Amino acid sequence: MIEALGAGPVDVFASSGGAVNALALVERHGDLVRTLVAHEPPTAQILPDRDVMLAVCADIHATCLHAGTGPAMAKFIAATSRKGPFPATWADEPAPSPSSLPRLRPPADFGLPAEDDGSRDDPLLGQNMRGCTSHRPDFTTLHATSNRVVLAAGQESEGEFTARAAAAIADALGTGLVVFPSHHGGFLGGEFGQHGAPEPFAKTLRHTLDTHR
Repeated sequence: MIEALGAGPVDVFASSGGAVNALALVERHGDLVRTLVAHEPPTAQILPDRDVMLAVCADIHATCLHAGTGPAMAKFIAATSRKGPFPATWADEPAPSPSSLPRLRPPADFGLPAEDDGSRDDPLLGQNMRGCTSHRPDFTTLHATSNRVVLAAGQESEGEFTARAAAAIADALGTGLVVFPSHHGGFLGGEFGQHGAPEPFAKTLRHTLDTHR
């Protein structure tokens, strides 16, 4: 789209799986990106507990295929909000259910089926859960453009999977991690049941882009 519109190079803000895709964009078409702010990219490949995290992600994907969106999303939320590395014994822990997750409303409030509705087309749980998390950044290429690549994580996300991944990539590039307000969905204002801090988040993004140009 950037090439078709003749719009490059562009500034890119991308979060979560979008941040993984944006890193791949810089790796393959760096000339199209002026500055990338990659917010909490969930790639497990660069973490010390890589094998465990990839197994956790594969289990969430398998749960989606076998039991449906609700149970898989319960595991997803529990995994992505967990602080610190996963232990090797994670599979022995009881599986969370949507109704037992702390601080969360019932699954129907998130547009999730309380029962298995038979659908298996959820793009996050059915596809991206393995694709994004298994991406291994091309650090040779990223090093060449590291002055234009900013890794970021939410202040409240410290210790969580996606924030740990962002910090690991920043450390590998030697660029340092930029801390944004709020959490993984800090740019949201109540959408999808997530309340972040969209105005402070936007101000931090504007400052980050201005600083790294």
